[in-house]
Amino acid sequence: MTRWDDSRTQNVSDDITDDTNALPAKYFTEEEIFEMEKDKVFGQYWIYAGHANTISEPGQFFTRTIGDRQLIIVRGEDGEVKAFDNVCAHRGSKMVEDTPMTDPGEGSRIQCPYHLWTYDLDGKLRSTPKSFEEASLNPDLEDEEVQEFDCETNGLNDVHVDTIGPLIFVNLSDDPLSLAEQAGVMKDRLEALPLEEYEHATRIVSEVECNWKVFASNYSECDHCQANHQDWIEGIALDESELEVNDYHWVLHYTHEADVDDELRIHDEQEAQFHYLWPNFTVNMYGTADGYGTYIIDPIDTDRFQLIADYYFQDGELSEEEQEFVRTSRQLQEEDFELVERQWEGYKTGALAQAQLGPNEHTVHRFHQLAQEAYDS
Repeated sequence: MTRWDDSRTQNVSDDITDDTNALPAKYFTEEEIFEMEKDKVFGQYWIYAGHANTISEPGQFFTRTIGDRQLIIVRGEDGEVKAFDNVCAHRGSKMVEDTPMTDPGEGSRIQCPYHLWTYDLDGKLRSTPKSFEEASLNPDLEDEEVQEFDCETNGLNDVHVDTIGPLIFVNLSDDPLSLAEQAGVMKDRLEALPLEEYEHATRIVSEVECNWKVFASNYSECDHCQANHQDWIEGIALDESELEVNDYHWVLHYTHEADVDDELRIHDEQEAQFHYLWPNFTVNMYGTADGYGTYIIDPIDTDRFQLIADYYFQDGELSEEEQEFVRTSRQLQEEDFELVERQWEGYKTGALAQAQLGPNEHTVHRFHQLAQEAYDS
């Protein structure tokens, strides 16, 4: 079977009107690209970790895996959220077990079960067992020759943390751009809303068979909505919608006919808003209930990703109306899963070297540009 010819592809163009306005197909399908993304995408930009309300007390923590690194996200004794690699400074053991945000752990210390090195909630080494303080089993050393471990230099490896309201973000790079720069106007808009007053109600995790960027591209446009989300668009005025593009953030605004009395309304009109923050996080306000949702588009490998969908309402117990809100969201997800898995089957054939985007897919174009810029950096 003839596969794509790389000589016929070019980098994503600056102008959406050019033929080369989409990422070449190889950036979706080749395994080495996914390995590169662990460093150049997920290792360089701010990545959503979880919601601060789930770790409201000092000592509460959850874990979050980004690329090949698992982090401990913990509320410190000073009330601040901190993040550390889940790796002991002694011999590199994983310390705490996988702990989802929806079921956080808690404790006054972080202790490695291998040799019981123990750390404060600020990552500083607090204590080591007696066997590290004396040389009783080593005939070549006297106890007084044993070197004391420096608590500062043997602390946990900390990771940059910042927040947008109650939304916690981490950055794995040594010298990151600021979260404010990456989020842009999204930060101001979300912080103007009382997001922290809403409680986590439910989480739905789905494994989907396609590259994460295929789903991200699908999320970022609604040209497919008329044909594929017919139930949802009944109350949406698509011809009055707006697709807003910023540097690392874009928003799909849809005017909704329903009138809901909620605290998340930004404009006089009831509006559905879908915020996308590069590279893989969304905040969703459907305009039909007093609540919001978040998505993490979490890559597993080249061919699969997890969609982690969390829903927040003023009360953690779902009302019938809120259950319907979640059902509507879930229906949209399942309709999109079918679309992106079909697209993925086509990509894998090798028949298409480089796709072309339409004039209203400028949000997708921006997503592809950011990916290209990251790969070329």
